[in-house]
Order: sequence, then structure tokens, then C-alpha cells
Amino acid sequence: VGVGCIVDGIPANLPLTEEDVQPQLTRRRPGQSSLTTARNETDTVTILSGTERGLTLGTPIAMMVRNQDQRKFDYANTSAAPRPGHADYTYQVKYGTRASSGGGRASARETIGRVAAGAVAEKWLLQEHQLKIACWVSSIMDIDLPKDIAKALESDPPSREEIDTFGTLAEDEEKEYFIDMFGQKYSRKDGEPLSPGPEGKSFADGKKLYTRCPHPPTAAKMAARIQQLRKEEDSTGGAVTTVVSGMPVGLGEPCFDKLEAELAKAMLSLPATKAFEIGDGFESCRARGSQNNDLFAKGSNGLLKCKTNHAGGTLGGITSGELLVFRVGIKPASSISQDQETCTFDGEPHVLSVKGRHDPCVLPRAPPLVEGMTAMVLMDAVLRQRARMGAPCQTLGELGHGQGTAAKRLAAEPPKKVAKLA
Repeated sequence: VGVGCIVDGIPANLPLTEEDVQPQLTRRRPGQSSLTTARNETDTVTILSGTERGLTLGTPIAMMVRNQDQRKFDYANTSAAPRPGHADYTYQVKYGTRASSGGGRASARETIGRVAAGAVAEKWLLQEHQLKIACWVSSIMDIDLPKDIAKALESDPPSREEIDTFGTLAEDEEKEYFIDMFGQKYSRKDGEPLSPGPEGKSFADGKKLYTRCPHPPTAAKMAARIQQLRKEEDSTGGAVTTVVSGMPVGLGEPCFDKLEAELAKAMLSLPATKAFEIGDGFESCRARGSQNNDLFAKGSNGLLKCKTNHAGGTLGGITSGELLVFRVGIKPASSISQDQETCTFDGEPHVLSVKGRHDPCVLPRAPPLVEGMTAMVLMDAVLRQRARMGAPCQTLGELGHGQGTAAKRLAAEPPKKVAKLA
């Protein structure tokens, strides 16, 4: 029938309607472009309770999204054999039964509730602290944002609108090219820039592809790789980067409830996630202390500011007011149409091909999931700290935000030519 959620603990009198929640669900929904699953759902949300005349009542908020394009028969051939990479086997052993279609609670469809709840939390955080959360695709398979571009975006994060705009390509299937909003064309085969490229459709006229990578030259390579994998009936994974600006100081608890511990648990509870790192992450393990320490300087509002942000916005698991920077790794989608030599639940040899409509790469749809979970973790932490202080949390004010100029400048730069050996 559908997927819903109940959100408890939202303070009363927060302005809230479906229009506040729907944009994030629309960014998450399947059927956005040829880079994602062909399943076509509008994922239209309805608020069932907890609001009146556009304001929250302080009571639990119930929300519902109805399914429109489900096809249970797509899973008919998985009844005898567990799908490799999926939770069919572990759910069967744990519970003695399992959902007959789509994986049930192990399905990515359950993330609708997380995205909806996160949108509510995010609105409260913006109202109370001007806190903003931005998540973008930073790698797909072996295609990464160039290091200088990645660092520039982490220190001066793009807005959500910039991520969606600069990460959108248009496609001319007949002339075999992508084109970005600045008019630069790229090969559909490998995403390499074309100069000047064939005559054909403009950005406005082409079929849109949403990568959510705010650097068009990298987005083109990602789109080409995903389309190649779709033809090969295969899939791949990658990583997303999240930056939160306007962070209050003092969020997180000592020892077991450090903020990065809470974030890591939240992110790794999402389907298909396999890795989490904050700040410089594993790179910091290769650095010297003299390189890795973030030195202090005078900030604003009576607070200190760090000259660098290798730590990613926390010290001792407690937020410092700097930009909160972390990355989440996501594995390849397990449902692929290739024949896989596996076995049945009884251990007998079996060749399984997973039919249906599946994502060759889930990364373009992942940012709203990560943003939603981030918002819920941060709202819980803010309410906890406010209860302790008996007053609103402090922030670094403007110093806790980026300048908001890097994304547009980097996206508009002509792609760098890479010399190829004959």
C-alpha cells in the first residue's frame, strides 16, 4: 500500500505543510532519469496528524506515501534462492520467514520515512540556528572529484540548489553527447570533454540526467560509467560527501554518544552503506600531529575558531562550531540482471537472475537520505544540549558558514584537458 512514519518530539508551532517535506522526497524518488531505476513513483506525501492550520501541535506527526508502481511478480524467481548481496538469507535465518517481495524492511523503500522525518527536523534546525545541510556525490566506482575540487567544496560547500543544478546534464542520444548548463559537451562513451562537439540539442532541449555531483566534468564521467554498467546489466557504488554549516558548539556527549558516533550509526543504518569517515578520515592516519592539529584563533561571539578543519568539526566527539564534514561509502546495488551461480535456501546449485527495475547506481538518489539522517541526529543533539544549558546553543555566526562562491566558480571553469599517450 505505502510507506509511512511517525515523528515524535517536534516542538509545537513549527510551520509545517506537505510542501516542506515533498522536495526531499522528490529528490529521492525512483524514475528520475535513465541513471536510476525505471520504477516510476511520485512519492507524494500526506501529513495525517500532528499539525493544524499549518503549524505543528507538539504531538506525534504521522506521514504517509502511497505506492503506485509496485510489481510483486518481479520477485517471483527469488522464492527458492536468496539474492546474493541482499538480506533474504539472514532475515530467513533470524526470523524463520521473510518478506516475499522487495526485501521488506531491508528494502530501500523504507528510507521514505527517514527522508520525510529528516525534512521536518531540517526545517526546525534552519529556523532555530540557520543550520544548513548539503550532501553531494563525490565518487562513483573509480571516478572521484579531483582532490583540489573536493577540498574546495568541503571548505566552501555548495547549496542544495547548486548541487542539483550543476550536477544536471542533458543528453543528446542521437549525436552521442552530454551537455552541461554552461554549454560544454562531453562524450557519452567516457564523459571526456568535446571541443567544440557535434551540433545537436541544447541543454534546455536534451533529456535530463541528475548526478548530484556539482562539478560537470566529473558528473559527465560518472553518467557515462553508469550508462555503461546499465548496458552490461551490472552496478557500482561510490561515496557521498556531507557538509553542515551553521553548527552549534557543544553538541555530542563524552564517551559513548560522541556526535560522530551517533552520525556513524545513523549513516550505517541506511541500506547499502559500508563506510563512514569524518574530517580527513583515513588520510589523517598518514599525517603527522604537526600537520593534523587544527590551531586556534579568535572567532566570534566569544568563541574560538580553528585555522584549519582536519578534524571535520568535532573535538573529543563534541562540535567545535566549524563546518561538519563527513563522507559515507555506498556499495554496488545488489540486484543485477546478470546470471549468478549461487544456491537455493536448501544449498542446491542454482542460477539466479534478478529481474525487475533496479538502479545501476544508487548514488544520485542518496543525498536526501544522508541529509535526512543527519538532520535527525543533529536535532536530537541540539535539544539535548539546550535542555542542559537552559538556553539556545551558541554558534560562530557567519564564521560557521562558507562564502557560498566555490561551487559556481568551479562548475563554470572549462574542463581540464588530460594528455593521452599514443
